[in-house]
Amino acid sequence: MIKTLADDIAYVEHPSDVIASAADLARQGRPFALITSVAIEGGAARDLGSLALVDDTGRMVGYLSNGCIDKDIQFHATEALHSGSKRLVRYGNGSQFADLTLPCGGALDVLIDPAPDTAALTLANEALVGRKPARLVFVLPDDDAREVSFTYAPKFRLVLAGRGAIFRSTAQVGQSAGFQIFALSPDEDDINAVAGLCDQPPTHLTSPQQPVAFDALDDRSAFLTLFHDHEWEPELLRLALSSPALFVGALGSMRTHAARLERLAAAGVSADNLLRVKGPIGLVPSLREAPLIAISAIAEIVSGLPATIQTGEAAA
Repeated sequence: MIKTLADDIAYVEHPSDVIASAADLARQGRPFALITSVAIEGGAARDLGSLALVDDTGRMVGYLSNGCIDKDIQFHATEALHSGSKRLVRYGNGSQFADLTLPCGGALDVLIDPAPDTAALTLANEALVGRKPARLVFVLPDDDAREVSFTYAPKFRLVLAGRGAIFRSTAQVGQSAGFQIFALSPDEDDINAVAGLCDQPPTHLTSPQQPVAFDALDDRSAFLTLFHDHEWEPELLRLALSSPALFVGALGSMRTHAARLERLAAAGVSADNLLRVKGPIGLVPSLREAPLIAISAIAEIVSGLPATIQTGEAAA
């Protein structure tokens, strides 16, 4: 039975989290309304194609604004679950809700579907879990039954090898930023400290020459070495550079980085791959506090991230 509007909204960021929640609700046979940003004019707090849902308790997962209209969207989605009717709601310029303005200006069209294609959402979730993009098609409730589609990319991964305070802080900041965290460390205390932040059990490094499988490093991933004892780095960096990782970086001074590149060159790493190694990592130089170093390093990674949502062609 559908309850009245709940107060709680889970402000998840990534579309894959909403899609995973939708797939889970579909498995349970529970009704939910899927909410999609299908048109934007001017500024907007979220990307075109952003997703949210409201389940049969009234709870909302995801968001489409920075709090200014989400409660109203939650209300309309709950009403749509009651009526069973798909609706297209406009906010901002040209909206019937003159009291709900968008501080960023412009307008936002929100599709609310109380009976979404659960089979498509389940397949999309399976694709994203398998690190493949997923495309969803949305049919608008207008006279032409227009379609819009969006392609959603998997979450970005952050693979960390290191030890100590900076290693722990980077895992915490990365997880808070919504990255999937994978970790490797020679220190069991550090492994235990970050295990709860990781998407799979951390790897215990026992030797600098230990062979490591870097299957987690794909073209939506970054790899960082976070050691002060740099003998652990060469083999790990060599293996990471053989992957399609978007970003490879290492902690240390400029002098340390020059020595690092010399060691990698001597190990047979190509000149092109040497150019891929960012160091010293971070947008802000000469930091000393571990949390700030972590934020600076992740900010450098974020500055080159590809888009999470791609807009498809609209069709009549």
